Amino acid sequence: MISIRQLRYFVEIVAAGSYTRAAERLYVAQSALSRQIKELEADMDVLLLRRDAKQIELTLAGQDFYDKARKILDDIEQAVGQARQIAVGGSGVIRLLHSTSVPLTPPLGPGLNLALQGFPGVSLEISQASSEHQAQEIEEGRADLGLARLPVLRTHAHVEMLELYSEQMVVALPQQHPLARRRGLALAELREQRFVSLPHKARGGLSYLVAQQCIASGFFPVAARATSRKASLLSLVSAGFGIAIVPRSMREISVSGVLFVPLKDEDFCSPVALMYRRDAPALVAKFVAAFVAQQKLFADG
Repeated sequence: MISIRQLRYFVEIVAAGSYTRAAERLYVAQSALSRQIKELEADMDVLLLRRDAKQIELTLAGQDFYDKARKILDDIEQAVGQARQIAVGGSGVIRLLHSTSVPLTPPLGPGLNLALQGFPGVSLEISQASSEHQAQEIEEGRADLGLARLPVLRTHAHVEMLELYSEQMVVALPQQHPLARRRGLALAELREQRFVSLPHKARGGLSYLVAQQCIASGFFPVAARATSRKASLLSLVSAGFGIAIVPRSMREISVSGVLFVPLKDEDFCSPVALMYRRDAPALVAKFVAAFVAQQKLFADG
C-alpha cells in the first residue's frame, strides 16, 4: 500500500535532485529514504528513478507519477489546513462552480450573499464551468457546489442535484434582425434561422435542452458560421452571426446590439439546479441549507 510518506519522500528527492540533499531536508537517514523508494517501486512494480552515486534521473513513468504525486500532496495539505480552520472557528473556503448560462443575477447572487452572512469565517471561491464538468469536479472532490443548467447527462454516484427554479426562455437576436421587433416568437418560426450555439454530443446543459425542444418542434437548429457554448454566444449574436435561445436572466449580462424577444412556447423552461456531494462536509451541508432557504424566500416573495 502506497503511503503519504513515500509520496513525500519521492517528491522531495526529485525536487532536491539527489538522495543526499533530500535526506538533509527531511532530517532522515539516506538509507531510510532509499528503502522507502524501493518499497514504493516494488508496490507499483514500476521503475521511477534511475540513480547513481551523484545524481538521479526520472524515468518516463516517474515523471508522470511525480506530477500526480505532487498534486496529491498539495491537495492533502489544503484539505488538512481547511479542516483545521473549520475545527477552530467554523471558517473555510467553499468552492462554487456555475455555468456561464447561470449568471449570478437575482435570485442567485443575492441569495449567496445573504447565506454567507450566517457564516462569518467562510468565503466563496467562484469559477465558471459547464454543467457536465461541474458534476465531475464535485464527484472527484475538486469543487463543493455547482449551479448548473439541466439536464446533466452523466450520472455520478455521490452528486445530489436539487432543482431550484425554472426560467422562461427568450430569443436573442441582432438588433437589425427582421424578427427583432416582434412581441413574441414561436419556436417553429426559427426553423430557417442560424443558431450560434449547438449541443456537444457528450454534454447536457442549455444547448442540449434547446436542441431537444427544437427537435420536438420538427427541426434541428442550423449552425451559424461561428458558434459558441459559452457566454460569448451573445457577442456572436451582436456581431450578426445568428440567433440564440437563452434563459431570461441572460438579458442582465447582455452586450450592446442584442434584442430579446419572448418565446410563445410558455412550457419551454430551463431548470437551474444546485449540485453538491451527498457526503459533503458539515460546513458545506450547512451552507447548502442556508442558501436553499434563501432561494425559497425569493420564490415566495
